[in-house]
Amino acid sequence: MAKLKYDFAGWATMNNILCADGRTIRKDAFKDDNGRKVPLVWNHQHNDPDNVLGHALLENRPEGVWAYGFFNSNPKSQRAKQMLKNGDIDGMSIMANRLQQVGSNVVHGVIREVSLVLSGANPGALIEEVVAHSDEDGTTAEIYNSAIGLYEGGELEHAEETTMNEKEKKSETSNEETVADVINTMNEKQKNAMFYMIGEALKEKLPDDEEEETSTTAEHSDESGETFEEGNIMHHNVFEGVSEAKPENVLTHAEQLEIINDARKHSDSLKETVLAHGIEQVDWLFPEAKNPLGNTPGFVTRQMDWVNVFKNAVHHTPFSRVKSMFADLTEDEARALGYIKGKMKKEQVFTLLKRTTDPTTVYKKQKMHRDDVLDITDFDVVAWLKSEMRFMLDEEIYRAALVGDGRLSSSDDKISETNIRPIWTDDDLYTIHAVYQNAAGATADDNCKAFIRAAAKARKDYRGSGSPILFTTEDLLSDFLLMTDTTGRDLYPDEATLARKLRVSRIVTVPVMEGLTREVTSKTRTLQGIIVNPVDYNIGADRGGAVNMFDDFDINYNQMIYLIETRCSGALIRPYSAIAIESEPQA
Repeated sequence: MAKLKYDFAGWATMNNILCADGRTIRKDAFKDDNGRKVPLVWNHQHNDPDNVLGHALLENRPEGVWAYGFFNSNPKSQRAKQMLKNGDIDGMSIMANRLQQVGSNVVHGVIREVSLVLSGANPGALIEEVVAHSDEDGTTAEIYNSAIGLYEGGELEHAEETTMNEKEKKSETSNEETVADVINTMNEKQKNAMFYMIGEALKEKLPDDEEEETSTTAEHSDESGETFEEGNIMHHNVFEGVSEAKPENVLTHAEQLEIINDARKHSDSLKETVLAHGIEQVDWLFPEAKNPLGNTPGFVTRQMDWVNVFKNAVHHTPFSRVKSMFADLTEDEARALGYIKGKMKKEQVFTLLKRTTDPTTVYKKQKMHRDDVLDITDFDVVAWLKSEMRFMLDEEIYRAALVGDGRLSSSDDKISETNIRPIWTDDDLYTIHAVYQNAAGATADDNCKAFIRAAAKARKDYRGSGSPILFTTEDLLSDFLLMTDTTGRDLYPDEATLARKLRVSRIVTVPVMEGLTREVTSKTRTLQGIIVNPVDYNIGADRGGAVNMFDDFDINYNQMIYLIETRCSGALIRPYSAIAIESEPQA
């Protein structure tokens, strides 16, 4: 029977603890590693031989895998040993691969190393997938355990036939129940909850007067000459600091055992048993909620795909004051005339059409308290805020260009319709207003048929460029796609079929067009759709249409102020280049 002096011992990992990613390490998952010797490494670093601090002997137990650590004599190992004694290091972990799972349960694996780490990642065990250290097959994982009790300076009695500790040997020859026996009487749900609470509790500092039982007897001297006698009980976790008084809301080992025994003897739920022992805020032990989409908050916005469609197609000019001038040759007076010999020739008469559009400023302003900016460390809140300001500015500009900003004329915030002219309400010279009447009791199919007829009739006057786009509402598009013939077959099985019928290149839905109305000659007209090629609409801005972002600081109120603005104009630049299709009630 050989006695080996070890430098520390503790739980390398524990069983039946629910990991943050939903997986659970089950009993005997690493039973094949019982008695194995693996490298003891500093923080899982493999790029320097000096990072190998020594080795660890593994012992599989019902509660998990227990590790006995042995330091080398090299300087880095001794420095780590001293940090352990000082309580500077507060965790160890294992790296394992060839993991096998049944559902979310890890049932088998091979431990490749034990590492000293600065801190355990999560209470209980946390599995993080890594590929840099994979073996030839299976999954590699670093399994961190913060619920560990490390004991420095002991001796390990080691026989070839067994690695069982003294406490487990006694349990075989005694009728007294061990902690493992009590735990085995609990159901799976109670075990998971209990191990989670123990892991959370052991993360806190243990008080000086709280006794932890060592799993082995020890007689070992450190460099300071202090001797640890056989049967000594360590009064603190050497990976944790020593506190003067018992912290609030921390379970001692004695309290944990009492809770387990009560849960065994009574039919109360584990939660009721814990509450009976004074933990009234049991929800404090629950894990923190996490955002599966990342740390940066998302935005709840209207569907904005149409903005990019319109923005990427419009005509841009590097000047903001835009003038359009045309000669009207549609009147009879502009026609060429026939000549009769001896008669006087007449001059042609036609009208010049001219309009000028001046720029206006469109802006968005935000502010945040500087303390809030500094305290939000999970993501760059300023960059996040500026991205919101930019896409909301774009939506406002192109909404004003298509249908107007929707604000009352009396509003100070309204974007002037003489500076950014809405296609919907533009002059008849630029926008063809096709109006159809809805009879009382008309169905959705009736409305769709009337829309198609109005669009087809208006195309004879259309003078826009290329193939236009239909901007409409989601409701109207749905009504078109739901139309069927007398046999029940879809008239328009997809958008492409409908687009060919309407003689447009594509159909784009615009949420801000829903329910838009205007009063014309004492009648209420409802906008149904706009057919236009955005290239016929000009956005003019000086210096290439630069959008400017300004930051300022209000020293009186400790506030960060952000402003984004642009100065631009917008208008159709070709006559008869758009068709606004509207409906009105039948008289």
